[in-house]
Amino acid sequence: MSKFLLDVRNLTVSFNTDDGVFKAVDNVSFHVNVGEIVGLVGESGCGKSVTSLSILRLIPSPPAKIESGQVFFNDHDLLKLRASVLRNIRGKSISMIFQEPLAALSPLQRIGEQLVEALRLHQDISRRNAWRIAENWLEKVRIPEPRERMYAYPFQLSGGMQQRVMIAMAMMLEPNLIIADEPTTALDVTIQAKIFSLIKEMRQEKTAILLITHDMGVIWEMCDRVLVMYASRIAEEASRDDIFSSPAHPYTRGLLNSIPKLAADSGRLEAIPGQVPSPLNYPSGCHFRDRCPHAFDRCANEIPSLMDLSGGHRAACWIADKLIRQSFMSL
Repeated sequence: MSKFLLDVRNLTVSFNTDDGVFKAVDNVSFHVNVGEIVGLVGESGCGKSVTSLSILRLIPSPPAKIESGQVFFNDHDLLKLRASVLRNIRGKSISMIFQEPLAALSPLQRIGEQLVEALRLHQDISRRNAWRIAENWLEKVRIPEPRERMYAYPFQLSGGMQQRVMIAMAMMLEPNLIIADEPTTALDVTIQAKIFSLIKEMRQEKTAILLITHDMGVIWEMCDRVLVMYASRIAEEASRDDIFSSPAHPYTRGLLNSIPKLAADSGRLEAIPGQVPSPLNYPSGCHFRDRCPHAFDRCANEIPSLMDLSGGHRAACWIADKLIRQSFMSL
């Protein structure tokens, strides 16, 4: 029995490629509470999207393989459910906003048909009512002329409109959990603000959100709790306020230092030195050690586990306590 809505335990996912086998997700554990917005943040290629797709068993197999782990949702391990049972959960109880909407939408069906199909698959509802609900949701996500867009094919819409269709499809069934993978990347700031407002409304109605992004500004605006991911592993977990005020992992500090500041004397942006390592050639020990200004011998020889600091704050760093003290001293 899990006390969380979503409880991911020791998830490991590997890919078998022509160049060799590598772990895209390495022993990842986290949870999401009812009505909570949890941000999963990190650079491109760190394993965020693979983690989200693995939760619903949507990764292609082969080449991907879920090597180990458990994913509990309402006390059911999604990794062990029959495909027919899992199909009933997808969309109705857990919805997903995909990063590439054109790949997720059928090119052969009109927008309205796809939205109506999703509604009627999970609800005992007439086609007329489903059509009305779908059209109303297109209006909510700020698609102009929603009635006409219901008859359009995906290729007739811009990338931003396609993304808003996916957002409407994910929200209209009022699921318990929405997994949002970069949901507003293709949208302008005005539409982003509207979508974020809708997400917050859904949260107030007890829908939890797992929000995947690389934008720390979005994290600050939207999230209650934050997971920082680097090179297949969780580097840090804490409340939003703790992440921004007292980061305990050098990678988290690097992300925060790279945010543009409004002060006139802020100077040049700080960059994290080096490059993200290839998943086929991660360094031994801590994956971040080749780019870390604080690395020492132990970082190369031992893998740091997530260590409890205080109040649910955890970090996978041997000097996390020291970095937190430095943060408090600088306040």
